[in-house]
Amino acid sequence: MIAAEGILTSHGGKTSHAAVIARGMGAPCVCGVESLRIDAEKKEAAVSGTDIVIKEGDVVSIDGTTGIVVLGPVELVMPELTGDLDTILEWADEFRRLGIRANADNPDDAELSRNFGAEGIGLCRTEHMFLGDRKQIIQSFILNDDELIREKAVNDLLKVQTEDFYGMLKAMDGLPVIIRLLDPPLHEFLDNPREIEVDLARMEVSGADAAVIAEKREQLDKVDSFAEQNPMLGMRGVRLGIVYPILPEMQVTAIATAMARLKKEGLNPRPEIMIPLVSVLPELTTLERQCKQTIEDVSAREGVELEIPIGTMIELPRAAIMADEIATVADFFSFGTNDLTQTTFGFSRDDVEGEFVPKYLADHILPYNPFATVDNGVAKLVEMGVKLGKGANPKLECGVCGEHGGDPDSIDTFNKIGLDYVSCSPYRVPVARLAAAQAALKAKEN
Repeated sequence: MIAAEGILTSHGGKTSHAAVIARGMGAPCVCGVESLRIDAEKKEAAVSGTDIVIKEGDVVSIDGTTGIVVLGPVELVMPELTGDLDTILEWADEFRRLGIRANADNPDDAELSRNFGAEGIGLCRTEHMFLGDRKQIIQSFILNDDELIREKAVNDLLKVQTEDFYGMLKAMDGLPVIIRLLDPPLHEFLDNPREIEVDLARMEVSGADAAVIAEKREQLDKVDSFAEQNPMLGMRGVRLGIVYPILPEMQVTAIATAMARLKKEGLNPRPEIMIPLVSVLPELTTLERQCKQTIEDVSAREGVELEIPIGTMIELPRAAIMADEIATVADFFSFGTNDLTQTTFGFSRDDVEGEFVPKYLADHILPYNPFATVDNGVAKLVEMGVKLGKGANPKLECGVCGEHGGDPDSIDTFNKIGLDYVSCSPYRVPVARLAAAQAALKAKEN
């Protein structure tokens, strides 16, 4: 996706993972073109009911807003905040109460967010920094039991992560940057086990060396051992950090080291560390203690005073219900309403593109897609979390990140709840600024 100019899929929809990530990257995306028949081996795609066949190397143009797909190139225009639009947004900033931040994972997106008027980064997903060439590094950590190999992998990741955070913090100098520690289950960084099975079958049929086959089978067993039946559950988020404490230690060291370098250069970096998927207070206290010790160690080594707020992502119903306990340790709450929606309803974003949710929407069992506009039940959990959290810790800052942060109807709800800010993908920042002003004016009228 990083290499692609645009994304076109035959499955999914506007809240599927491909669409969400593309939106955050500013890449045009059209998901769920069901008439598209993709043949990966031939490297071509046919359109059902027509004689249209798109081959590798052909140019197509896609409009991510309307879903229109055009054969051949069309004239493109880069959007700019100038003229009347810029004036309207400046007016909006005078009226809105909610702060507007952006979700960004690299310096280019961070700078783009700032140009669009973002007041900081509300979510930096570090797992995206482990892809591409770095995937081999994290795989060597996951699949090897040898401590020396693991230690080398962590040191390699420390070097690149330090540069990642240096670039992000420099681009957002003077503004807060919330960095989420590693969140997804480890199998997401591993090869597809079914592809390994195919390779293994081919090796056995071709009579490959028995030792090589045994090694491949051992690899398959190892990969299968990390698989989660439901990637929303299981060992991810804070649980990863507790089982593999070397990972959060590496990431916090990288954040603190990048901050120290920038402070020595006379800049004003403002990182904040977010611990994901906390459900019970001891999880947060365990990692918070480790993070603070790591920051102190870097501060002493670099000879620079470092203060980094440490907070958590509220994305489980229990965390929202027990927010008063969790707030006694957290400096901030960031409500992950995508995951909170999944854990509240008990279905995933993929289900929205499946069979039963479209049926629910068509039959008005659900009034709207709860991943596009925040559901009232989920909103009540957020409101409960905000009230309980701020009641226990009056200095607690509360925001929301994810796709709901850029949806005008959801922004109106979050304004009523009393959140401090919303965070959305860079290209939705102007919309969020305007929607936040409209929400503030609407609240004043009522």
